[in-house]
Amino acid sequence: MDISVNDDVIDFNGNTVADLLEQLMPESPFAVSVNTCFVSKKQYSVYQLQPQDKVDIVRPVVGG
Repeated sequence: MDISVNDDVIDFNGNTVADLLEQLMPESPFAVSVNTCFVSKKQYSVYQLQPQDKVDIVRPVVGG
């Protein structure tokens, strides 16, 4: 299925946010949202992605 990850469309063969993170292996720490809704770490393995979902994987920015 095609999903958008940080504004890039990818062909994703998994089902859950955990599957996506396993495929992409983002550097920690990070947060995930799907269709602008925050997804907690506890939900990664059960949150089912759907075709055309918009996923954002963001890292905290530190500085002053």
